[in-house]
Amino acid sequence: MSSQSSVPVFHYLALGRLGRGEVLNLFLKDAGVEFKEIRYPFDETWPAQSKKLQKEGITKTGLLPALEYKGSIYTQHIPTLRFLAREFGSYDGETSQEKYLVDAVADVYIDWRAQWVAALKGVTSEYKNEFLPKYYNQIGQYYSQNKGPYLLGDKITYVDFAVYQSIDNDLRIGSIPLPSKLPDELVQLIETINNRPNIAQYLEKNKFTPA
Repeated sequence: MSSQSSVPVFHYLALGRLGRGEVLNLFLKDAGVEFKEIRYPFDETWPAQSKKLQKEGITKTGLLPALEYKGSIYTQHIPTLRFLAREFGSYDGETSQEKYLVDAVADVYIDWRAQWVAALKGVTSEYKNEFLPKYYNQIGQYYSQNKGPYLLGDKITYVDFAVYQSIDNDLRIGSIPLPSKLPDELVQLIETINNRPNIAQYLEKNKFTPA
């Protein structure tokens, strides 16, 4: 079970910058939250480790990421991001309409993530040439509604980190070409998040060059 430690504890797999947990990792870093990281090897030891974490109450599903925060444990990365946005009083829409828009794009992202996980076994032509163009076109349409660089214009929200990571993760598995091939709104999003002070510092230590 979670301790009452004042320092949040972030549990995730040792996947570098891949996967769901990296969205939460970027969010916490951008918000300036100091936290402890515990990374678990994603190898033959993981099934046993997953069961151990379930018994310890870190995760009910056996999946990560999980965040210990103020004596409670939070899992499922998008609901965790929503919770933290409410907790911090930022990173979300202000009106009901804005909150709806942020949540709607988060749902589109969740659908993408499921397809991306399947693509880790091998990027198919259907994923690369049919699903992704449709996904990025849809996301681009949402982002074109306001005058960027973020979904809500000049106000960053939790979903911007999710969309940013979808682009990053597709680049890493070679399923999309250079970011310049994406809708202009998403190119602007990437550049803007890359230049946020805490993110820029983190990226400097974790550089990536697409193949």
